[in-house]
Amino acid sequence: MNKFYITTAIDYANDVIHIGHAYQKILADCLARYHRLIGDDTKFLTGTDEHGQKVQKSAEAKEIDPKIFVDDITAKDKAEWKALNLSYDRFIRTTDTDHIEFCQKFYKKCQGNGDIYLGKYDGLYCEGCEAYYDETDLVDGQCQFHPTKKIQNLSAENYFFRLSKYQDFLLEHITKRPEFVWPEKHRNEVISFIKSGLKDFSISRQKSQLSWGIPVPDDENHVLYVWFDALINYLTYGAEENCWPADVHVLGKDNQRFHAIYWPAMLKSAGYELPKTILVHDFMALNGQKISKSLGNVIRPTELVDKFGADGVRYFFLRYGPLTNDIDISIEKIKETYNADLANGLGNLVARIAKLGEKVSYESKKYKQELFINLDDFRVDLALEKIWIKIKELDGETDQDQPWKLEDENLRKFLDKVVPEIQNLAFNLTPFVPETAEKILKQFSGQIKSAPPLFPRI
Repeated sequence: MNKFYITTAIDYANDVIHIGHAYQKILADCLARYHRLIGDDTKFLTGTDEHGQKVQKSAEAKEIDPKIFVDDITAKDKAEWKALNLSYDRFIRTTDTDHIEFCQKFYKKCQGNGDIYLGKYDGLYCEGCEAYYDETDLVDGQCQFHPTKKIQNLSAENYFFRLSKYQDFLLEHITKRPEFVWPEKHRNEVISFIKSGLKDFSISRQKSQLSWGIPVPDDENHVLYVWFDALINYLTYGAEENCWPADVHVLGKDNQRFHAIYWPAMLKSAGYELPKTILVHDFMALNGQKISKSLGNVIRPTELVDKFGADGVRYFFLRYGPLTNDIDISIEKIKETYNADLANGLGNLVARIAKLGEKVSYESKKYKQELFINLDDFRVDLALEKIWIKIKELDGETDQDQPWKLEDENLRKFLDKVVPEIQNLAFNLTPFVPETAEKILKQFSGQIKSAPPLFPRI
């Protein structure tokens, strides 16, 4: 049995997640379900990033303890992910005791290798990213990911990680392994950034400025920088479950620098294997605007699930999401897709065949489960396209054969041909729309009967 370990980026616990966070979780869940389907020993990790300045400020604004604040946010995040039927094996929190202990051990390993030193930082800081930047990283003087937040000039004594030491190693590693960063356009961006020259980066904050964090070992005046702390979550779980290295890290393009440059260097320093693939997806906008609390256009996943069902939301994101390009979505686009592809497509086909089976009390037989899709290349969109081509072909063949005009034995012969294809379609749909796939397989197991619509038209 092969091992497969997949992770998502963990979400800041300064506010409840929204649909902008949902795509990578659904994508990772689909890949995890696929690997379970083919028999791999699969581990799927997600969670919350609970330390740092943003969380501390959000808690202070509500005048409550940061731990109480993140406990509430985490519970709400879990409810959102439950609504989308995510099948993660662990929801890690960076306030978990095992993670705190592992972070400190990891720090000591890097320190023991001579890669951590005390220095002074003078430069530009984005509170939204909780990261320092050079002037060349900014767009019109602002962070490209948080243009509404003012860039700060900061000067502070921090501990630094010797990233510059690993420049040649990183360049060689990524150049020789095209699969390390996917897709190629993001790999090229990472290579270009490395070639521009890597600088050591800050991995601590003074406790007088930020108290909400993991204490730096042997220095009570500092806490670990949130990005150093957060990245290690993948290894906290991976080491415990003996499933490291990760096969796939799934994340958005705003996080690619930290995951494709900082994280591999940290792992090399501490003596751990590097992840096999860093899958970087693009961004999703809503009605032409960035999804942002400040713009007032935040939609929670549960709001979409209430309208379209979990599988309706999963299907839309997996088929038309920002896997390789930025996309713009709207509620109307989701509705159109839902009615066309699910209600009038898959749902109508299943209902037609079930009604015909009920007409002659058709007893379905065992069938050979056969995957005709392959997600090893991560192309969930193309896999769904292939499935829907088969759905349309089967629908067309049904129209051509006109089985509603057939009786008894002739109708049974038609069903002998079509029912196994319906069953196999459901089997191949399992990673994408698991609830629907289960309903179809149950409906077409034993004596076939009509059932309520899989996707009522909206």
